[in-house]
Amino acid sequence: MKILYQGAEAILYLKDSVLVKERIKKTYRIEPLDVELRKYRTRGEGKALDRARRAGVCVPQVYGVDEKRYVLEMEYIDGLLVGDLLSEPGFNEIKKISRMMGESVTLLHEANLVHNDLTSANMIYSKGRLYLIDFGLSVYSKRVEDKATDLVVLKKSLRAAHSSLFDEIWPIILKKYKPGNCEKIISRMESIEKRVRYS
Repeated sequence: MKILYQGAEAILYLKDSVLVKERIKKTYRIEPLDVELRKYRTRGEGKALDRARRAGVCVPQVYGVDEKRYVLEMEYIDGLLVGDLLSEPGFNEIKKISRMMGESVTLLHEANLVHNDLTSANMIYSKGRLYLIDFGLSVYSKRVEDKATDLVVLKKSLRAAHSSLFDEIWPIILKKYKPGNCEKIISRMESIEKRVRYS
């Protein structure tokens, strides 16, 4: 068993070529609340990944959900984080990656899934495909506001992490972002940005 990553919420490790995500106990939370939150987020992430996959989004396949152990077993995607790729000098597939981002978020929002943590660190490029990962904060929502907020998060994260490439990446993402009500979502995104700017 090889630990790949240990974060504030979970430990990721590789077991027999399967990626295991185990949500860890938070001692600062009241125990009954901690138990319910870990169960809810484990179950919710499994369902979100299944829904996204059925919608055509490239995501890890879920092999098993164990709510009692707060464990999610899924496909291990062998690739590189998009955040790392975009930071590599001379990386020449920026336009391709940007198109894939716009297309992936379109499929996600068409399925009424809101990721809530869209960053280049939660995307893996593998064998010519872009995979979205870490659906721990995702929700099912038809609300324009929620989808617009998802875009705001993505936009802010890209501007912060890849400022020199942002003016090249973002217009391509918007051009490829085409859910049924994209005009309403983009308009709301701009409205949210103004609210944040002037608050």
